Parts: sequence; structure tokens; C-alpha cells
Amino acid sequence: METAMSSLKAHSQTLYETDYLQWIETTVEKLQSQDYANVEWENLIEEIADMGRSERRSLKSNLIVILMHLLKWQFQPDKRSGSWERSIIEHRRRVKEALDDSPSLKSYLEIVFAECYAQAVKQAKAETGLSMESFPLNCPYQLAEVTDDEFLPKNWV
Repeated sequence: METAMSSLKAHSQTLYETDYLQWIETTVEKLQSQDYANVEWENLIEEIADMGRSERRSLKSNLIVILMHLLKWQFQPDKRSGSWERSIIEHRRRVKEALDDSPSLKSYLEIVFAECYAQAVKQAKAETGLSMESFPLNCPYQLAEVTDDEFLPKNWV
């Protein structure tokens, strides 16, 4: 029996490395049939942890894009375009969907807000040609404004 289990484990590991989708489907079948002894727990645990990291990375990325376009909107009003507004709308939609699916991400969003703003300033600088000093040191928008479909900043005075 030990040899059969070793062989099955080797097959599962190979399957994980060679056909990810089939590994997922096989793992789901094992879990549904309560065949816990043959579940490849190490890879399953890693995949679940990766899912959480991926959700957080995606949320940060979408927030950075929103903040960057809000900065461009505010600090380059003469260059405003429909593509900036479309991007703001699309990335707000993605953030809202992520928060709807996982409300616990809201506290994470609050934690990384300042970090995301700093990244958005760097990207806005690169895209606008404006100096870093052109942008406020701290985010001029509240998180609620950034995610509000109706909010667009006024021109900087």
C-alpha cells in the first residue's frame, strides 16, 4: 500500500507541475469525495495562500491606476481625455467587485492607500512629465472619493 500511495503522490506532483487545471479538477474531486489522504496538501495550501496574495496585488494595482488618472485629471486639465475617464471607471469597477467578493479587503485597502498613492505619483510623473514636487506629498483624496463613481477632482489651484 505504501508503494501505491507513493506512486499516487508522485503522479499528483507531476500533474501539478505539468497540467495545473487537471490538478485542480482532480483535487476538487478528491475533496468532494472526502479522499483526504490523497490530497496533495502542500500544493493546495500554497495555492490558497497565492490566491489571497493575488487578490491583494490586483486590488493595489487597480487602486494605483485610479489614483494616477485622478492626479493626471487634476494636474493636467488641458489634456483630459475620455480614455482617462474610462480607465477610472473600469478600475473603480474592478475595486468594487473585489470588495463585494471579499469585504475583508476593505481594511487592506485602507492600509495600503498611502503606499498606492506614492506609486501613483511616480507613474503620474512619468506620464505627465511634471516634477514629483508638482503633486501633493499626501493624497489629496479620501479613499471614499477614490472609489466613488461620481468623483472627479477639481483643477489644482
